[in-house]
Amino acid sequence: MAATELRKKLVYFLIFSSVVALVLITFPFIEELIRVYMTEKFGLIIAPNGGVTVAEGGAAPSMMTETTIGLIVNVLHIVKILLWMALVISIVRFIGYLVVKTAYRNAAQGEISSLIKTILSIIIYIVSFFIIFQSQFPGVQLAPLFTGSTIIGIVVGLALQDTLGNLFAGLALQADQPFQVGDVIALAGHGTGVVENVSWRGVKIRTFQNKLLLISNSVLGKESIEVAPKNNLNARLVFFSTKYNESPAKTAHVVREAVRLNENVSPKIRPIVRIRALGTDGIDWEVKYWLDNYASYNDSDALVRQRIWYALHRERIEFAFPTRTIHIEEKVAEPLAEEVFNNIAEHLNRVSIFAPLSDEEIERLAAVSVAKVYAPGEVIVSMGQEGNSMFVVISGTVKVQIPELSYQKTIGTLHENDFFGEMSLLTGEPRSATVVAFEESEVLRIDKSGLKPIFESNPVLVESISELVEERRALLAAQIEAHAEEEEQRSQKGVMRSIKGFFGLSARKTKSEPPA
Repeated sequence: MAATELRKKLVYFLIFSSVVALVLITFPFIEELIRVYMTEKFGLIIAPNGGVTVAEGGAAPSMMTETTIGLIVNVLHIVKILLWMALVISIVRFIGYLVVKTAYRNAAQGEISSLIKTILSIIIYIVSFFIIFQSQFPGVQLAPLFTGSTIIGIVVGLALQDTLGNLFAGLALQADQPFQVGDVIALAGHGTGVVENVSWRGVKIRTFQNKLLLISNSVLGKESIEVAPKNNLNARLVFFSTKYNESPAKTAHVVREAVRLNENVSPKIRPIVRIRALGTDGIDWEVKYWLDNYASYNDSDALVRQRIWYALHRERIEFAFPTRTIHIEEKVAEPLAEEVFNNIAEHLNRVSIFAPLSDEEIERLAAVSVAKVYAPGEVIVSMGQEGNSMFVVISGTVKVQIPELSYQKTIGTLHENDFFGEMSLLTGEPRSATVVAFEESEVLRIDKSGLKPIFESNPVLVESISELVEERRALLAAQIEAHAEEEEQRSQKGVMRSIKGFFGLSARKTKSEPPA
């Protein structure tokens, strides 16, 4: 049917343009016949511009004759202008028809192409008219006409300010093409609906209450527009809540399967079910799914909510609702100060370097010691740090580390009743290693100010404790050296094992390898 209409338009165009072109071709002959007739009848010679001169031997024409001849010449020029304009109009309209017809293959482009075609056609008509007019009346000055038209244009522009605003805003919108016919758009303060028509004046929107919303282009150009294209998979969100005692993994699976098989839910993208928040009344869920036809999102949302209810009901998964559970907590009795003091004294009695202290001196030291709790990974003391205190591990585990290339190497692990930092307490030396809590650990801190009164009252203790510290230092040095040798041997064995494996010597012993 479209091809038939196109052929019909083509035939009409060819016939009309052929007739007009034929008339224009024969028009000079008609003008020549008129000139010959005037010369033979009245002895007058008519110039192409309409001027009249007397032939040799002819009588001067009367005023009436000159007026008549001038009128005839002007009529001929006007007829030629009309014919040329008719030919231009027919060509422009046929080409415009072809352009719009091509654009209408994509229905969304129809209104845009029609408006652009109209604007361009008017411009071409105006330019063509002035060119043709000037060719027929070269003696007529168009400058005064332009001056007068400028004044008229200003007056008309002020009178049609809103109309022209809509026109140019429509051109800008349709050039950008932010939306098309059939798209769902949401306008802040105006509503949501489906675009039904786009024109030079405004946009017609069919709301979901089946009402028509007409918005002018000048207003629309200033609004924030949310567009859901009709040929795009647009997502929707639905929310619900379940109780905390329900399995999140099971809930997500059940809801995903219930939503996936719904009508209008696109099978191209798998629905997403995820925890949105841990609310005060239960687990808040968010379901994200994509629609084939976004214009029906209200019905689809309602159906999804219904399917979620039935799916959870079948699996006996309960929805959350506002509840308040009151837990009465029994107050835990805090340990008595005497119990805390005895516990600290007991740990101090188990520290080897404090073995020379009497029970009274242990009690005095326990009274000035402070318990501290450290989180896993928290540094208790840092290597090189100035210090005048030591620590006793009451509970938990701590690691002793020293820097090794680009990482911290652990050289020892301390547990309950182990101690560290004694050299900083007794001699004021900087910390020789970094100590880090491996797990939540409680340590007892003993400062210089707490130990000084005990040394002052019993100077013999200094010698006894110094001997114990020297023995501990020698033991630690031996452990570090043994650890280094063990690491070196392990490294050598590792290299040897790699070489033997690479050369296939696993089954044979090398000369340097000791017998098993």
